[in-house]
Amino acid sequence: MSIVETKELTKVYGSGDTALTALNHVSIHIQAGEFVAIMGPSGCGKSTLLHLVGGLDRATSGGVMIEGHNLSDLNDTRLAELRRRKIGFVFQFFNLIPVLNALENAALPLLLDGVPLKAAQKKAAEWLDRVGLSDRHTHRPSQLSGGQQQRVAIARALVSEPAIILADEPTGNLDTHAADEIVGLLRQVSSQWGRAVVMVTHDPRIAAYADRIIFLKDGVMVNETRLEAGALPAQ
Repeated sequence: MSIVETKELTKVYGSGDTALTALNHVSIHIQAGEFVAIMGPSGCGKSTLLHLVGGLDRATSGGVMIEGHNLSDLNDTRLAELRRRKIGFVFQFFNLIPVLNALENAALPLLLDGVPLKAAQKKAAEWLDRVGLSDRHTHRPSQLSGGQQQRVAIARALVSEPAIILADEPTGNLDTHAADEIVGLLRQVSSQWGRAVVMVTHDPRIAAYADRIIFLKDGVMVNETRLEAGALPAQ
């Protein structure tokens, strides 16, 4: 069974003469452990697709299935619960809380889900160690580089053991070296830790780390390319 499946997914903003179709009958399947990049020009529907898959917005028509759960069938409370437990989000600008240290930021999703403090921090410490931040637990975001902040964000996304990671331009705010490290880590998230990873990017070099690239144009899926196993861009 696919971890993520969209069927004829459509999103229209506005109505009548002012209606704008941001996504038009897009159907995709994503398996566990698969790393998929979404590419296309600005305004093509990349972020809209990610927001619909993540339950951050509701589709006009069509559907999204996450591990067999149809998001259209869930009320707001159940949808929020599914997001917390099944989906991890990674954003371009990290979205860390400045007054919290790395451990506290990474533990936050578990605390919001009612996990006791010590258990949440123990799990957060494990994920920070896995993403290479074993010596940065007590550092606040202002004391970390951009790449390190994004690693904290990835640990935070993984701490709830989600089935899927959704990454919206995760390297867009990083220099080339840090970007390579982060996208390499996302590849590890899929290949070693078995999560489905869906990444929106405008950068073909970053997209080349994925197993598959889906191309959108004017809200329509126009092409799909499967990359050779292990084929990475030159460093």
